[in-house]
Amino acid sequence: MKVAVIFDNFGPYHLARLNAANKVCTLFALEMDRRSRDYAWQPSASPRGFYSITLKVPGAPGLPKILLQTWALRHTLNELSPECVFVPGWSRLYALESLRWCASNGIPSVVMSETTEHDSPRSVWKEWVKRRIVRAPCAALVGGAHQKAYLEKLGMAPSRIFQGYDVVDNAYFHQGAEAARQRTSELRQSFNLPAQYFLASARFIEKKNLFRLILAYGNYRGAACGSIPGKCPRSKNLPWSLVLLGDGEQKPALRELISELGLGASVLLPGFKQYSEMPVYYGLASAFVHASTSEPWGLVVNEAMASGLPVLVSNHCGCAPDLVREARNGFTFDPCSVQQLTELMLRFSDNKSLNTTMGNESFKIISDWDLSRFSNSFRTAAQTAVADVSMEVSRRQSPVGGR
Repeated sequence: MKVAVIFDNFGPYHLARLNAANKVCTLFALEMDRRSRDYAWQPSASPRGFYSITLKVPGAPGLPKILLQTWALRHTLNELSPECVFVPGWSRLYALESLRWCASNGIPSVVMSETTEHDSPRSVWKEWVKRRIVRAPCAALVGGAHQKAYLEKLGMAPSRIFQGYDVVDNAYFHQGAEAARQRTSELRQSFNLPAQYFLASARFIEKKNLFRLILAYGNYRGAACGSIPGKCPRSKNLPWSLVLLGDGEQKPALRELISELGLGASVLLPGFKQYSEMPVYYGLASAFVHASTSEPWGLVVNEAMASGLPVLVSNHCGCAPDLVREARNGFTFDPCSVQQLTELMLRFSDNKSLNTTMGNESFKIISDWDLSRFSNSFRTAAQTAVADVSMEVSRRQSPVGGR
């Protein structure tokens, strides 16, 4: 089957999934821009098994660029004549144009979505528009249970919704983390990493909730060290450090908070790290924390689990119901409760054997969320979409359907 897939940009996650999808179809991948709007990823130099096109519009700014890209997208789809088109959601103009092109040309479409009902505020009129849009795709490829439930609420039949969109290359992170653990002393020195640390990785923006994370860590360290007046040390071991990967607009304010709390020696901000470096940070970490107040999924949780880490995940993250088993591979928490996160940090650092057991459980759980799950769901969604369109065409052409 000849399939076109459209993304804003081919980041490392997209490339892994696209290579997996290419094993089950003849794949044509279209990216709207060579650079990501949100991440400073370096363009990958690794070979791609699929045919890819970047819809470049040199020198065009703002709205003219968007309109020219939309025209280029229509032109490219006309030339490719795919049997099915996978579209990333409905929030961008090119996604809506792709759905319109499919409807106009009688080509089945599959919407790729990681949106949940509660990951951002909803308005009545926007939900009405979405219900109209969801009628157009013939199938959907979504992250997990909450993403599926949201599309069902918008009116899509459950039999046309397939899970497994939000996966990473588990083998890459698992093997990389294990390799790092074999060189612990050398890598801790060269990467300037502490002996034990909580790891977080996020853009430095409001919804990532990094201020509360740092406040919780400050309370954790105070309780663990016994530096809170009137309280005895809570931790039986030396307190862990916090390594916070990423960059963004809140970085100066975060540095200021770290300084105010006297945490400068225990909170490390190494900056944004490329895909090739991430397994080292996961491999040498003791546990992973993701504190977002709003998150459709949270692929960093997949990465941490594939690396064999126990996880603390905000219950506002879309991945939490599918990936976190309470007290088995980690815990969920209210991202607005600094105290709750503090208590969980203390619980983790007090029990090393529990962390090892939970880390092993993380790897077992994430094994069900791998690239093969994505490729299988990708193929089934495409087949379902094509069958739906074929059935509709047959219905219209039949004497009964034409009456």
